[in-house]
Amino acid sequence: MLTRRLLFGVVAVAIVAALVGGFFAVRQAQGQGPDEAEEFNVQLGPRPFYLVDDMDEGELKTALQQCSEGPFYRTDFSIGHRGAALQFPEHTRESYLAAARMGAGILECDVTFTADRELVCRHSQCDLHTTTNILAIPELAAKCTQPFTPAVIDPETGEVVERASAMCCTSDITLDEFKMLVGKMDAFNPAAQTVEEYMGGTANWRTDLYAANGGGTLMTHAESIALFQELGVKMTPELKEPSVEMPFDGDYTQEAYAQQLIDEYKAAGVPPEDVFPQSFLLEDVLYWIENEPEFGAQAVYLDPRSIGEDFDPNDPATWSPTMQELADQGVQILAPPMQFLVTLNDAGEIVPSAYATEAKAAGLELITWTLERSGPLTDGGGSYYQTVSDVINNSGDMYNVLHVLAQDVGILGIFSDWPATVTYYANCMGIE
Repeated sequence: MLTRRLLFGVVAVAIVAALVGGFFAVRQAQGQGPDEAEEFNVQLGPRPFYLVDDMDEGELKTALQQCSEGPFYRTDFSIGHRGAALQFPEHTRESYLAAARMGAGILECDVTFTADRELVCRHSQCDLHTTTNILAIPELAAKCTQPFTPAVIDPETGEVVERASAMCCTSDITLDEFKMLVGKMDAFNPAAQTVEEYMGGTANWRTDLYAANGGGTLMTHAESIALFQELGVKMTPELKEPSVEMPFDGDYTQEAYAQQLIDEYKAAGVPPEDVFPQSFLLEDVLYWIENEPEFGAQAVYLDPRSIGEDFDPNDPATWSPTMQELADQGVQILAPPMQFLVTLNDAGEIVPSAYATEAKAAGLELITWTLERSGPLTDGGGSYYQTVSDVINNSGDMYNVLHVLAQDVGILGIFSDWPATVTYYANCMGIE
């Protein structure tokens, strides 16, 4: 028995050594040394393979199937949106680590500020009631802009007459108080009668599995920079539009806020070419272009518009500013939602929109958002797929959309709530 076990151990070690050696060889061929390869052994998990299997038969499915054995490696085309927010509490250390493990070459910290003007990673200044446990901590819940109010339920029908509500902002608390919180999945129960019920409500296509062990670790902006440096990834901070009146507390101006974001990268010694600062406010982007040109050269203007009567991505007459006007102001990277960039032609094929072609004609680079944020696509995919919904009937169709965005529109990268999905595609297509 001992001999058999010994033999098995020797064989196992040999197999592992061969696999590790092969992995290092692949990474070295891609310009990554053994140390870096060991730290970033990219693991995609089953989801990309599930999505490929779910695709309708065709050339793209066949091509993606041929890549099933890898190798898989990190790519800047894959941007971790709030980390890996499909299943991990967003903007937490755990979410960022998961995104890096899935091959995201760029990670996002949405930036807002506390009552003592410290920068922290949150998607919105006023989302603590849905993304953290603040309501479960009485002394902090008492500081919320709007305390928890239970839903009003019709006693006869059981229908919600008034939704449960709360509003808790980073600007309601200090940094020390912020660090008392833990992250949870972004959700709430509109029919809640108690705080405990309100803090639930996670969509059935997400999970609380990775928030169950005490919740996720919240991070300051500076801590995210240090983590991203350690991971060796690039960074895309979004300066969130304040929910409070600016100047905040008398003298904290929007310009000071925008400058503080850049200053934290400079203090950490991050090369400007590794940072893609973002904002939905054109004024922020123009501020960086004028005052921090090395960082401003990669500043990303997030298009704040929605498709409706006043805006049509296929009608340039509804665009203000125009693509050329943005370019003339120094904007180099434009980031609209996915639905702005694709449409259907007369044959029912997914093709670039007028918005996409005009942006490229004006010399603008494009980044887009957000893949893996719509849940199952069996019903058309919701807002992110609204311009192509007629040909969306299964979750695998997101690869058809991604293929057009990558190959025909020519995007630089795409934000995803589950970076592995994008990493798989980019690795298969040779996109670095």
